[in-house]
Amino acid sequence: MENEPDHENVEQNLCARTTEEELNKSFNLEASLSKFSYIDLDKELEFKTDLIDDKEFDIPQVDTPPTLESILNETDDEDESFVLEDPTFLNIDTIDSHSYDTSSVASSDSGDRTNLKRKKKLPDSFSLHGSVMRHSLLKGISAQIVSAAVSILPPAVSSLIAVGTSHGLALIFDQNQALRLCLGNTSVGGQYGAISALSINNDCSRLLCGFAKGQITMWDLASGKLLRSITDAHPPGTAILHIKFTDDPTLAICNDSGGSVFELTFKRVMGVRTCESRCLLSGSKGEVCCIEPLHSKPELKDHPITQFSLLAMASLTKILVIGLKPSLKVWMTFPYGRMDPSSVPLLAWHFVAVHNYVNPMLAFCRGDVVHFLLVKRDESGAIHVTKQKHLHLYYDLINFTWINSRTIVLLDSVEKLHVIDRQTQEELEIVEISEVQLVYNSSHFKSLATGGNVSQALALVGEKACYQSISSYGGQIFYLGTKSVYVMMLRSWRERMDHLLKQDCLTEALALAWSFHEGKAKAVVGLSGDVSKRKSVVADRMIEILFYYADRALKKCPDQGKIQVMEQHFQEMVPVIVDYCLLLQRKDLLFSQMYDKLSENSVAKGVFLECLEPYILSDKLVGITPQVMKDLIVHFQDKKLMENVEALIVHMDITSLDIQQVVLMCWENRLYDATVYVYNRGMNEFISPMEKLFRVIAPPLNAGKTLTDEQVVMGNKLLVYISCCLAGRAYPLDDIPEDLVPLVKNQVFEFLIRLHSVEAPPEEEVYPYVRTLLHFDTREFLNVLALTFEDFKNDKQAVEYQQRIVDILLKVMVENSDFTPSQVGCLFTFLARQLAKPDNTLFVNRTLFDQVLEFLCSPDDDSRHSERQQVLLELLQAGGLVQFEEGRLIRMAEKAEFYQICEFMYEREHQYDKIIDCYLHDPLREEEVFNYIHNILSIPGHSAEEKQSVWQKTMDHIEELVSLKPCKAAELIATHFSGQIEIVIKKLQNQVLLFKFLRSLLDPREGIHINQESLQISPCVTEQFIELLCQFSPNQVIETLQVLECYRLEETIQITQKYELQEVTAYLLEKKGDIRGAFLILLERLQSRLQEITHKGENTKEDFSLKKVEDTMVETIALCQRNSHNLNQQQREALWFPLLEAMMAPQKLSSSAAPHPHCEALKSLTMQVLNSMAAFIALPAILQRILQDPIYGKGKLGEIQGLILGMLDTFNYEQTLLETTTNLLNQDLHWSLCNLRASISKGLNPKQDYCSICLQQYKRRQEMADEIIVFSCGHLYHSFCLQNKECTIETEGQTRWACYKCTSSNKVGKLSENSSEIKKGRTTSSQVKMSPHHQSKGDPVTKKATSEPVLDPQQVQAFDQLCQLYRGSSRLTLLVELSQNRSSDSYRPFAGSQSSPAFNSIFQNENFQLQLIPPPVTED
Repeated sequence: MENEPDHENVEQNLCARTTEEELNKSFNLEASLSKFSYIDLDKELEFKTDLIDDKEFDIPQVDTPPTLESILNETDDEDESFVLEDPTFLNIDTIDSHSYDTSSVASSDSGDRTNLKRKKKLPDSFSLHGSVMRHSLLKGISAQIVSAAVSILPPAVSSLIAVGTSHGLALIFDQNQALRLCLGNTSVGGQYGAISALSINNDCSRLLCGFAKGQITMWDLASGKLLRSITDAHPPGTAILHIKFTDDPTLAICNDSGGSVFELTFKRVMGVRTCESRCLLSGSKGEVCCIEPLHSKPELKDHPITQFSLLAMASLTKILVIGLKPSLKVWMTFPYGRMDPSSVPLLAWHFVAVHNYVNPMLAFCRGDVVHFLLVKRDESGAIHVTKQKHLHLYYDLINFTWINSRTIVLLDSVEKLHVIDRQTQEELEIVEISEVQLVYNSSHFKSLATGGNVSQALALVGEKACYQSISSYGGQIFYLGTKSVYVMMLRSWRERMDHLLKQDCLTEALALAWSFHEGKAKAVVGLSGDVSKRKSVVADRMIEILFYYADRALKKCPDQGKIQVMEQHFQEMVPVIVDYCLLLQRKDLLFSQMYDKLSENSVAKGVFLECLEPYILSDKLVGITPQVMKDLIVHFQDKKLMENVEALIVHMDITSLDIQQVVLMCWENRLYDATVYVYNRGMNEFISPMEKLFRVIAPPLNAGKTLTDEQVVMGNKLLVYISCCLAGRAYPLDDIPEDLVPLVKNQVFEFLIRLHSVEAPPEEEVYPYVRTLLHFDTREFLNVLALTFEDFKNDKQAVEYQQRIVDILLKVMVENSDFTPSQVGCLFTFLARQLAKPDNTLFVNRTLFDQVLEFLCSPDDDSRHSERQQVLLELLQAGGLVQFEEGRLIRMAEKAEFYQICEFMYEREHQYDKIIDCYLHDPLREEEVFNYIHNILSIPGHSAEEKQSVWQKTMDHIEELVSLKPCKAAELIATHFSGQIEIVIKKLQNQVLLFKFLRSLLDPREGIHINQESLQISPCVTEQFIELLCQFSPNQVIETLQVLECYRLEETIQITQKYELQEVTAYLLEKKGDIRGAFLILLERLQSRLQEITHKGENTKEDFSLKKVEDTMVETIALCQRNSHNLNQQQREALWFPLLEAMMAPQKLSSSAAPHPHCEALKSLTMQVLNSMAAFIALPAILQRILQDPIYGKGKLGEIQGLILGMLDTFNYEQTLLETTTNLLNQDLHWSLCNLRASISKGLNPKQDYCSICLQQYKRRQEMADEIIVFSCGHLYHSFCLQNKECTIETEGQTRWACYKCTSSNKVGKLSENSSEIKKGRTTSSQVKMSPHHQSKGDPVTKKATSEPVLDPQQVQAFDQLCQLYRGSSRLTLLVELSQNRSSDSYRPFAGSQSSPAFNSIFQNENFQLQLIPPPVTED
């Protein structure tokens, strides 16, 4: 028995003579591509990139993988073993049983396509990658297809290209696109139908053809003979969708339109060729529409995974990977999850290198998410599958192709190719291929040749199926169109750059080249060797492009027009040249050939020089040639950019330039930093810059003139320069060379302490340089010296320099009177700090400090008092105290009124009471005395004696403190000595101060933070304050009484009566409960004011008098309204009728002949009284009282006709309003009761017929006594199941059920709501109904816990629904709140803070809307 192929055909095998390189050459591929072996290319692309950890997405290994038998016996309708999360959403008719499989790779990404949220479109980066793919038309093959005038079907590609036709012919083309064989004939095509699938084995010796009517033929590609014609390999009447050779030439796999997969084994026994067929997966168990065996390259034939002969199959619901050898075994299965049923399942294998190991990776996709599975074999022989990072797309796929291990090519449903880097998921290019007119395999998926006997699901997938129209081999992808064949491949790196250059995209070409240089480019082809070699090759090509770029920039420059146009042109071009030359580290090229080329154009040269500035300033560009450096300085100088020149000079090595010329240029243009830099770096000269700067600033300082801004800048730079030199740092940047540091320090010191300057005039004073610096800025110069002294430790010569310069400073400043006290103080503060150091070596005569003290405390000059005090304080704080005799210091400070100095000394001696005097005598700090006293008395650490002395001093100066800040004084007393307030009051003899103190202490509106309860102030103190208030601020008495708490009413009333404050007396009487007494006082005041306007003279202010009458009347009305609710009818009349008579009295006195001047105004006020009293006094009683009046009872009724008619109008309005309100409330009540009745009696419709906890149908339970509970949310339960889940809630003595599904979805806090929330129905919004209907055994007897009735669950649910129908507050709620507002104290003019806090009004709700329509009428 002999297996295929037989030996006589092997010698004629075309594939043995045709290598991959020859094929690539025939299609004009770059030769270098074919030199990469498969494994080398993988390593080149994969090893450099960090991948995600294999363990991160590790799929658990199954202990006993399922057998193929068990997979085949699965039914798609069988439910998986799982607990359903929410059965209420279960729809038996449309559910995909596999969508709940927990092992689904797509479980986290799957879902209904209408609800699927697409990820953001991948970033457009074509400008970075250029054109990645090159596509070419295979003209030879296309011409043969067109001349054949037949419909064509997909090619099978290896070293040969096979094309099947609709007439059953197979056309075989060689690498030169020449037609080599035409297999079959039209008669066979008429019998078998169109060719629907092709496959060529690895050595190109055999061709398998599958036909639309189900037959399979095998051909010898060497001789063109028909070797086998297979008609019984699969069920008849189904088309061949796929036929694939495996790596074993005797083994092939086919897939038919019935969804079944068969294994074909070719044998030759006794010269007879046979074919054995075995069904791997029946279409009745799950229709397969895509198969893909794992093919390995010759280099990987010994890979351990190849022994399994893996096969991936994609059905409509899952992915299967099985091993055909050594025995049939299922290695993994993954359901898709939910997806669009019209999307095409796709499979593709490829070997990739991950973590230095090459293993196959399976990509599978259905829709817009591509999953990658890495398949590995461990030492025990088991296969492990690791899920890699999946790829989310924004389009649906119809084809997936690996072009190499890092680059994939995707075809979407609108025939656009997407080239994507797998690891970064970056989209490299999009290519439109609609011109190919791709052939689709829809007719075969629908099996039209055999009558269309396929499932609807498979036919729907076949609408976009193009499996056989696209084939890949050796980095090439072939696309079969109706009239042509195209091939696509990756461009080489040079070709990608050349493509951009042809499109005149030079900047993009350079950017792409730099990405090649740095190893960051994607889909790179043609770069081999080590990193340095690759960089060298790319750099050479970049330099060529840069020269071309420079030539093009010069040629395309506008010949005419404005200079700005030319500058803009070169500003876009020249920086690119500079950037890339510096990136490539080719300064030699930049400053020679490039600079010479660009110097031909003056504008280009200027732009070039300006481009260098940022690199020089960031110290990224050093070693500029002298010529370029000179041109650079001249260019900026010509453009008047001298600040830029200075910044450039201090960053350049200027030793190669003309030093004198540069110095002259810098000095003339006031570039002082550059001048110093050139002297220091160019000539190692550190003294000359100081001499030049001194010559400028010394004359005006010696003459006592004010320096100009320019001279101040020079002086500051001089100080900084001296500081840098003495610290060993270079100015303005870097450090002085270490060997020069000691020399530079000595030179600078010697220069500073020179007795005279060079070429000094006879009148020059000694030590001119020190004197100049002291006059310029004493403090900063001494700071420079202090920093220098810090660095000069343990150096004998430095110690000598220190003493010498200190002696010079004393000589210069003490012996001259032209220095200010501040400057002298700075010197001695500096000396005190130096002397206070533990390692001090300086000596200063102590008498000098005494002279300074006399000088600073001199009372002759008061102009610089604060300055002198501050200087002396700094001197003492710096350690100068040891230089003085303390007693003499305190006496002189007190004499000079240096209170801060006194405080400093008293603080040292713990004489805190004396410090209070210092604060009080110092006008600048007198208000800080309160904080100081508070700190002394409250902060721990002070003795009782010290605190007592401070308190005694405070008592002695209490009047002073109160007059200074009454609030602060009151807060201080209340905080620390609340029990001695009466003593303080006795000390305050001044009544005004006492009033201010008590107001601050007792009135909470003053804003002091005092706990009034802890004060325990006696009523006498409060009444004393009220009496003072009546004297000094009578208008504020009522407002203050409202906020005061501790006072006696009787005594306070006596005080207010003593000062004749009637309003206050009335307020207090009302508060006491004497309503009648308060009313009489206000009534008497009203009558007196009415008499004023009745008997007024002509010159009085009428409006003001009338306003006072109106205010008094309003206060009286308010008093009556506030208290009428608590009075009987007789008492009310005793209040209102005297008020009415008082208002009508002036009108009685006036006659019709001589009316009162304010008659109309008084009538209006009287009408206001009548309207107010109508709410409390019956209308007939009011009319009767008016008619009983003798004046109006004798015929004067016409004068009050208006008042009576107004009262009648008001009555009619209120009667109509009452009737309308009653009708509306009756309608609301009727509508509410109808809805409550309908809600309670409404039946419930459960969403499923099984219990949501045990998942058993309620009919299947055997416990007949068990109740069935249905909630309004649609969930159904057995009562036994609910009790086990503890879904009962005790509310007001009743047991209520709660829906388990609704409450468990939000367990936190849901069952722990308070009782008020439970009453509102917030614990569960479900209505409960039980069957059979009887009370459960666990229900306790309802207890009436409160007088408020408790609603049962049905009533709670009905009430919730009723509230939702209203969508707002009911009319009854609005009316109740309005009545509460009206009956509140809003009319009281003296509403105080003692009233209860306001409740949250529904009118203040921002969502409140007043609905002016009747409620909806619902029909039963």
